Amino acid sequence: MHKARLKYERILEVQPLPTIDQVGPRGLLQFGTMSDRALTGFLLWRKWMFDIDNRAGQETGYLFEPIIAAAIGGVPAPSKKSPVKRTRDPRKGRQVDCIRGDRAYEFKIRVTIAASGQGRWAEELEFPVDCRQSGFIPVLVVLDPTINPKLTELANMFRQNGGEVFIGAQAWRHLEATAGPTLGRFLETYVHGPVANLLTELPEQMPELILNMTDDDVTISLDGDVFSLKRSAPRIAEVEEIYDEMPEDVD
Repeated sequence: MHKARLKYERILEVQPLPTIDQVGPRGLLQFGTMSDRALTGFLLWRKWMFDIDNRAGQETGYLFEPIIAAAIGGVPAPSKKSPVKRTRDPRKGRQVDCIRGDRAYEFKIRVTIAASGQGRWAEELEFPVDCRQSGFIPVLVVLDPTINPKLTELANMFRQNGGEVFIGAQAWRHLEATAGPTLGRFLETYVHGPVANLLTELPEQMPELILNMTDDDVTISLDGDVFSLKRSAPRIAEVEEIYDEMPEDVD
């Protein structure tokens, strides 16, 4: 967890501003609604914030899966070494978030209504089938309780293949019970608890936001709370390390 936080701190420090060539055409949607100078600045800030949020989504995927797998006493299985084989091609293995005994876990922070492409969604639906054919019980754990047709379809596929499904509060209870008293307390204190705290602070209306960026730092004022982030140009050697591959199921 500390490693992930330090890595994201570094991402915030070196994430470059977009070029106007990247975002300029988007200005046609709002051209004339503000001065050209203001619109240009808005486009650059908006894209930079989007890039930062996108990286946060990726890094969260890297963070949650190994922590939860270790806490419940399982191990991740990369595709090349996975005991779960693809039904369509038994020579190939399937990446599994966590193997624990005869159970093959699929962890998801959320399942959105938007599919990432028909081929990718077909892969998602084949996971419980491949687990059953390989002698494992497929287990789906989704932390976000928001129900939508895609989540319902995926959950039904797990159940049809003899699997188990845990969503929202039920998912957290399952993980904490499976982890046992000590590591269950770890999950509650350092993972579930902080997320739950943020949910209780949901504002009734969006707070005032003031952003300021220089070559050396970014200052963010949010409803009176002010904090700063260092800014610097990335070293060439670390660019590839920071912009590494996304997790297979990041979407």
